[in-house]
Amino acid sequence: MTKELAGKVALVTGAARGVGAATVAWLHARGARVLATDIRSEVEQLADENGVAALVGDVSEEDVAVRSAAAALERFGGLDILVANAGRSVNKPVTETTAADWDEVMSVNARGAFLHAREAFRVMRDNGGGAIVTVGSFASTVGLVEAAAYSASKGALAQLTKVLALEGGPHGIRANVVAPGVIETDLLDTFRADSRAYLRSFGDAHPLGRVAQPEEIAEVIGFLASPRSAFVTGAVVAADGGYTAA
Repeated sequence: MTKELAGKVALVTGAARGVGAATVAWLHARGARVLATDIRSEVEQLADENGVAALVGDVSEEDVAVRSAAAALERFGGLDILVANAGRSVNKPVTETTAADWDEVMSVNARGAFLHAREAFRVMRDNGGGAIVTVGSFASTVGLVEAAAYSASKGALAQLTKVLALEGGPHGIRANVVAPGVIETDLLDTFRADSRAYLRSFGDAHPLGRVAQPEEIAEVIGFLASPRSAFVTGAVVAADGGYTAA
């Protein structure tokens, strides 16, 4: 494993578990210094003295985005990579989705990504460029039954990222969306005790016959964050086991 990201500084939101934690590990293993943030205090367990720092906060709050960018600058001296990974989901029919459900999902998935991208963009623009990777979903391009708020929020990420790519190009800033299929994580643990088993049960919906593991999605995120994808920007990159091929 090469230290291809040596000297780079990354900010990863939703980093306490799942894809976020796997992405922190991927980036750090390749030499990046990483600020890991999450609303869960367990994100502090990722911090060490060898280049990983942690910040606890709600990504939907503007002050948290501002403090996160400032913390990356203060602790590590820059910000070259943003992985906007934090996300929430509500699985209800449209007629049972409340305004509070809608607002909660949109505030984390769309508003949180926007705020962090804005703050990262400001730093990257002043420092010669960078890479922004938002973690979307196959719901960025297709609708999901009983997931109106989630689908709308992930669709918003695709459009936000395209604008970031257009505005960022002249400044050397690339922006892309990773669009995973179902991943075996704790995403649904706020309303299902069997989150992992339930998500695994959707394996047959993917042509590959299984769901993804967090580390597999971290590989795609890492590629888009690294110089190896230097001519890729404004793209929605499917990592969905073939789900959207049909």
